[in-house]
Amino acid sequence: MGSVTTFQSEAPLHPAAAEFLGDAFARGWADPSKIHQESRKVALLLNEAKEVYCQHLALRHEQINFLGEPSLGFHLGISGLITNDSTLYHSAVDRSEVFAVASAIRSEVLPVDITGQYSVPTGTQSDLITYQSINGETGIPGVVPNNFAGKVFIEASPLISLPQKWSSALWDARSWNGPEGLGILGIADKGWVNPLPHNDSRVTPGSFSTPLAIAGAIALENYVSDFNAHESKIRALNAKIRNFLLTQIDDVDIAGDLETALPHLLSFSLLYVDAQLLVDELDKSGYAVDSGSACNSMNMQPSHVLAAMGLLTHGNVRMSLRADHSEMEIDKFLSTLKDLVLKIRH
Repeated sequence: MGSVTTFQSEAPLHPAAAEFLGDAFARGWADPSKIHQESRKVALLLNEAKEVYCQHLALRHEQINFLGEPSLGFHLGISGLITNDSTLYHSAVDRSEVFAVASAIRSEVLPVDITGQYSVPTGTQSDLITYQSINGETGIPGVVPNNFAGKVFIEASPLISLPQKWSSALWDARSWNGPEGLGILGIADKGWVNPLPHNDSRVTPGSFSTPLAIAGAIALENYVSDFNAHESKIRALNAKIRNFLLTQIDDVDIAGDLETALPHLLSFSLLYVDAQLLVDELDKSGYAVDSGSACNSMNMQPSHVLAAMGLLTHGNVRMSLRADHSEMEIDKFLSTLKDLVLKIRH
C-alpha cells in the first residue's frame, strides 16, 4: 500500500512549529524565572509566546497558566470554582473528563436534542456550568450560557471567541496542531481556589516545557491563519461528503448541521455496518479515520455523544478535514467507502 490519507483527529505538529521546535529546545533550556543571561533570553521568548496566546485566545498575561498535562485542567478549572453550595451543570455531550469531575460533586446532566442543543438553567450565583465551545466529535458549538447566574467553565477552542462571561477556560494545544503535553488554563474569576494541595499561590502544580509553550504559540498563530484562509474549501469538502452520504449510501445518520457546525469535523454512522471492520478495511485501502463505536473505544462503550443525541452509535466514522485534503482525495475516499459499505452489508 502506498501513502495513507489521514482523516484522524491526531495530526502532526504544524510545520511552522516543527521547524522551530529543535531550535526552541536548544534555546529554551534555561529557567525563565532566573536572572542570568540565558534565562533572560528564554523569558523574552516566553513573553513573546504569551503575546500570541493573548491575541488569539483573548486572555491577559496574568490569566495564562501553562499545563504539562492538559486533562488536569478539567479538575483545576471546575473544582477550583466549586463551593459547598454549588451545583455543577453540564451537558450530556461534554467530555468524559467533565463527567469524571462531576461524579465527585453535586451535579446535574443537561439532556440534548438530536442537534446537540440543550436548555441552559438559570442557576444561582454559587452554581457552575460547563460550556463546550466545540464538540470534538461533531463540530457542533455548545450553547452559550449568557443568562446563567453562576460561574462558567469553558472547554475552549481558538476558533470560537470566549463569551463575555467566563470564569475559567481550558485549551489543549493539540486542537490547533500544537505539541502534545501543553494545555493553557485561563483563570478569570478572583474566587477561584486551587483544589490541589499547595503551599504557594501557583495555579498549576508543576513545571511545563518552555520550548513546547513557544512551539505551541507558533502552531496556534499559523493554525488560525490557515483555517481562516481555507475555511470555505473545508466547508465545501464537508458538504460534498454529506451530500454523497445522503444520496449514495442508505441508512446513515450525520451528526449536526453544516450550517451551524464547524466544517473541519464530521461524524456519521452507518446502519448494519461493523465499525471496526470498516475502519480496518479503509485503513487497508489507504484511508485512516476515527470511530466512536464501541468496538473501537478503550472502555468498550459507544460514543456517549451520539447516544445522548439519539443517533446511531454503531458503524460510526469520524473525520477531521484539513486544507491539504484535495477534492480528488475526497472523491476517491467516497468511492472506496461506498464499495466497502456495500460489501460489509452484503
